[in-house]
Amino acid sequence: MKITSIKQQLKRKDRYAVYIDGKYSFSLGELELINSGLKVGQQLAKEELDKLQDTAKLDKMYDRVLNYLAIRPRSEWEIREYLRRKDSPAAQAKVLLNKLSNTNLINDEAFAKAWVENRHLLKPISRRRLIQELRQKRIANDTIDKVLAEDQTDEHEVLRELVSKKRRQSRYQDDLKLMQYLSRQGYNYNDIKSVLNGMSDDQ
Repeated sequence: MKITSIKQQLKRKDRYAVYIDGKYSFSLGELELINSGLKVGQQLAKEELDKLQDTAKLDKMYDRVLNYLAIRPRSEWEIREYLRRKDSPAAQAKVLLNKLSNTNLINDEAFAKAWVENRHLLKPISRRRLIQELRQKRIANDTIDKVLAEDQTDEHEVLRELVSKKRRQSRYQDDLKLMQYLSRQGYNYNDIKSVLNGMSDDQ
């Protein structure tokens, strides 16, 4: 079997289609193609072709995972679930997870830190709610504890800012509705009452 052509794909300029005996056989990413040393005219035994096709499947799934990670950082559990949904074989998934971990693309502590920072930036949120969200991402409790212990955010001040923001909306002039909303965000009753009473005293 002979490699008769290696063509850059039209839709994915970073991937290359490899043709064997005039027919499409598999595709590889640019780096994987370079590492493989493949060239036009090269003769391949069946065992070599089978191995290359397995490499191509792994490379294609790795490319999919990178695109998935490009949307936002992911926890290890999220990556495992993604691979499961894509029917990635167990052996392939293990190789991919090891590769992602070795390149620090999977790091639950870094993920948790980024999650906490982004949540503080985008929307005021309680520590209790952060814990719930991180647990939903299957972050280990000791990792959550470590990340939140390093978080210097003053939750009382965050709550004050949130109350001030919501008070500008007509629907939250009513204390009960505001308290219900804040409770849904994970703030406890005593903190809510303390902030509301303190802000009333300031007025």
